[in-house]
Amino acid sequence: MTSRFRSDLSPHVPLPREGHAALAEFALAPGFIHLNHGSYGAVPRRVLAEQERQRIAIERDPTSFFQFVYPAEIRRAADVAADAFGGAGADWVFCENATAAINAVLAAFPLEAGDEIVTTSHGYGAVIKAMQLWASRKQAILKIADIPPAPESDSQILECVARAFTARTRLLVIDHITSPTAIVLPVHEIVRAAHAAGVAVLVDGAHAPGQIELDAPSIGADWYTGNAHKWFFAPRGCGVLWTAPEWQDLTRPAVLSHGTDRGYTDAFDWIGTRDASPWLCLAAAAEAFRAFGGQSLMRRNSELAAEASQILTDALGGTIAAPVSNRPAMVSVSLLGVLGTGEQALRLRQDLRAAGVIAPVSAFGGQLWLRVSAQIYNQKSDYERCAEAVLRCASMAGRKQ
Repeated sequence: MTSRFRSDLSPHVPLPREGHAALAEFALAPGFIHLNHGSYGAVPRRVLAEQERQRIAIERDPTSFFQFVYPAEIRRAADVAADAFGGAGADWVFCENATAAINAVLAAFPLEAGDEIVTTSHGYGAVIKAMQLWASRKQAILKIADIPPAPESDSQILECVARAFTARTRLLVIDHITSPTAIVLPVHEIVRAAHAAGVAVLVDGAHAPGQIELDAPSIGADWYTGNAHKWFFAPRGCGVLWTAPEWQDLTRPAVLSHGTDRGYTDAFDWIGTRDASPWLCLAAAAEAFRAFGGQSLMRRNSELAAEASQILTDALGGTIAAPVSNRPAMVSVSLLGVLGTGEQALRLRQDLRAAGVIAPVSAFGGQLWLRVSAQIYNQKSDYERCAEAVLRCASMAGRKQ
């Protein structure tokens, strides 16, 4: 279907200046190099203004809003999600984030004692913990498909995942873009392999909307969830979930309320009184995404991330986790000569912030990994400064040992 929020700029909408000049569009604190858009996003001022307008309008008459206005408005927002991410509005519902959506699917999915659910070693920590608990409650087994920290190819990734399937495997939870290593996984091929083995698939696309081109239904999975509050400029608390029609009778939110017996969309649309403004701002976020460049912005960010990876590896050595064809607008680089423990990762994050650089560092596969993002407000000098700060902080840490 044709999107109402086209990715290319209309002639009358000027593209904001890129790099630090674009910081005026955001409320980010001056004095820092902000390289962690991937974790928490950054909401444009124009979207924050719309959220405040929404909240004030709700507060003028909360009763009328929730009883008479909200039901139609949340479905209009679902249509925006469909325009932006593919499919039909009736197949899209909202959650606070992708983690909440994943827990909803795990709670609803029918598992029997001895059944297996599978994820990968690159999975998001909170999701793996949730899978462990849900498997335990249902007397099922969680299997972790081990993928090398820096895989060589799509075929290697696919082989690692497919090798984990057995006759007892019922559900695969697979990342679209991995969190610790910033790898775009070959989800189309993985879904086909899983379905051939009789395994249902939930794609955790937390990082995908707005970072890479996305048509969720075309992936062929049974569920797809993502966060619009990372790369798509929505306010935090705007997670989306697409469910294939054949699974909608089963799929319900983890919190059950008045809509539980009225079907999929009613069940998710109302689980109690919440701040609905992040969802109702999706149209404003889509407009901001379009105004900032849409597809052009995604290409620009990916190119800047590639440049950043070269700067970081030239200065720091180490390995880029993702193969060249699997790199989005984030890049994870291993840090040589630095201990790979969680404590060391936390200390380096803190030291970098003290040096004016905000970037995540994680311990993964026995190494420390630095992950940097590229967004419209970033420029080449940010990564040069980041590399200098890492070298300085790592040198100081070495002298303290």
